Amino acid sequence: MTDIVDRKTRSRMMSGIRSRNTRIEITVRKRLFSLGFRYRINDRRLPGKPDMVFPKYRAVIFTHGCFWHGHDCKYFRLPSSNRDFWQAKISRNKKRDEDVVALLHENGWRVAIVWECALRQKQLPELDAVTRLLSDWLQHGTEDLEVQG
Repeated sequence: MTDIVDRKTRSRMMSGIRSRNTRIEITVRKRLFSLGFRYRINDRRLPGKPDMVFPKYRAVIFTHGCFWHGHDCKYFRLPSSNRDFWQAKISRNKKRDEDVVALLHENGWRVAIVWECALRQKQLPELDAVTRLLSDWLQHGTEDLEVQG
């Protein structure tokens, strides 16, 4: 299967995709804020500049896009054009994610990862369930948490 747009257009389109303040990130932030949780956003003092940092709970939350972080779900599909480039790029992203989590653990932080596929449908029951899960984890969790669809 070939791409329906030329390389220059595809490059422009891909470079326009946000790395911060994504829809899923904002959704999670608003819901946790409404429950009284206060956090810092993209704190540069921590490895990986987590999307949300909760110093009171010594916890961080990352919201990962399924494509960019190579999640094994129905939303991740390696592009058919320039395949070697994308395979290397996604592999580097996954390795960096592992290294960041390890560094955060070394510094005593708990890590939650919310995958795009967990919130992609925007249905209230799923949003409520994810919010409850994160709230419970922040207050009582001792291990890391991964939320996926």
